[in-house]
Amino acid sequence: MQQIYQALPDGVEIYLVGGAVRDALMGRISHDFDFVLPKDTFKVTRKLADVLGGAYFPLDEERKTARIVMNNTSIGGSQLRFKLDFATFQGSTLVEDLSARDFTVNAMAVDLRPPHGFFDPLNGAADLVARCLQACSPTALSSDPVRVLRAVRQALDLNLKIMPETIQQMRKAADELQKSSPERIRDEFFNILDGKQPDTALQILGQVGVLERLLPEISRLAGIRQSLPHVYDVFAHTLDGLHQLVAVLDTLAVQFDPDKASSLMLGLLSLRLGRYRQQLHEHLDQRLNPERSMRALILLAALYHDAGKSATQQVDEQGRLHFFDHEQVSERLVFECGEYFRLSNLEIDRLRRIVLHHMRPFHLGQSQALPSKRAIYRFFRDSGPAGVDICLLSMADMLATYGVTLRHEDWAHHLDVIRCLWEAWWEHPQEQVSPARIVNGNDLMQELGLQPGPQIGQLLDAIHEAQAAGEVTDRQQALDLARSNLS
Repeated sequence: MQQIYQALPDGVEIYLVGGAVRDALMGRISHDFDFVLPKDTFKVTRKLADVLGGAYFPLDEERKTARIVMNNTSIGGSQLRFKLDFATFQGSTLVEDLSARDFTVNAMAVDLRPPHGFFDPLNGAADLVARCLQACSPTALSSDPVRVLRAVRQALDLNLKIMPETIQQMRKAADELQKSSPERIRDEFFNILDGKQPDTALQILGQVGVLERLLPEISRLAGIRQSLPHVYDVFAHTLDGLHQLVAVLDTLAVQFDPDKASSLMLGLLSLRLGRYRQQLHEHLDQRLNPERSMRALILLAALYHDAGKSATQQVDEQGRLHFFDHEQVSERLVFECGEYFRLSNLEIDRLRRIVLHHMRPFHLGQSQALPSKRAIYRFFRDSGPAGVDICLLSMADMLATYGVTLRHEDWAHHLDVIRCLWEAWWEHPQEQVSPARIVNGNDLMQELGLQPGPQIGQLLDAIHEAQAAGEVTDRQQALDLARSNLS
């Protein structure tokens, strides 16, 4: 903050506000900082960006907001990314600006000028001590319904109790949420998925009427029964799947906390798959969009993996419930969700692959034998990098399906199936996932007298699969296989 103050022109009135002030009072570290000033926001922000060496972005001409992004800032040897947002007062004074904010715990400010006065007109510090989350005004949520999502996220992340009056505001504002831009809704919803308890957040959103308006296809899953071995209805299974997926990710995190793997099942998971922590960390760190984490994207896929069951439920003559082809329906629904949230094509493709193939590891585990090389090749041929995500979802899905009835030997076998898949992906990719091609289309046309067409691609795919299975190792064997297939 001192560096920012020293870079300001003389006489500039500027305040640090919002979450950074709240986090400082709670002893939490912030990388995002919000500032307000009475005028000249763009001029001041542009000058600061030049002095600080950050990238300048004007955000909203009407609201007079701008951003500075500082990448690779070194603090204590660590490379960090800071985001500095600047806005003009909402209203004519600082107090009016703070009163127009969302929640009292976010309506505190610190003057960057010495002696650094502290402003708390709505008693946000007292609410923070009392662990209360309450709206700044009776219209705080109706004026911006996206704040309903933010209320749920901050209550869970900061361990605050939402006050009854604020809950009533949330219920009233839920009707207006869809009038907000999909991009803003998406950003807050992804923040929820990235939070500590996404399953609890979805429950709260359902209770205040948001879920049935925002994601009706998920809300419709409530009360849809499932036959054994499922121990929950589809909605409860979906929420527990989110909970279990967070537990799986925590158990396989690089910074592993043994207390989070206190159960027998998670302990066995750590023992069987813990050697892939670093590879998994690097996989999850490869964002398909710089603004959204891979973790949140996988959790969104988990939320939708059984979304198609409401439209595919059938009862057989013995009274057992079936959901044939629910994966295909779920894939369509998650595609529509990705379109609504304005996700990138890469993100939507990843979501679709995860949801469509989420049952594959379970099917591979139906045999007592471990997956063959051919089966492993076909799995990654169809899923690509999403295969790693599918494995994560599959483990969470199994835990949420069986609950306390899951047998140790069944879980151990499932983990061994996942280990075989990850071993191929990370340790033997050139042999089992994508071997170097021995022949190409020109070779086949010249040697076998073929004309260009789909048949060439089919023969090449058959050869590639045989290579991964270890059945073809040289050019002659590849050509012999092609001739055999033709005959």
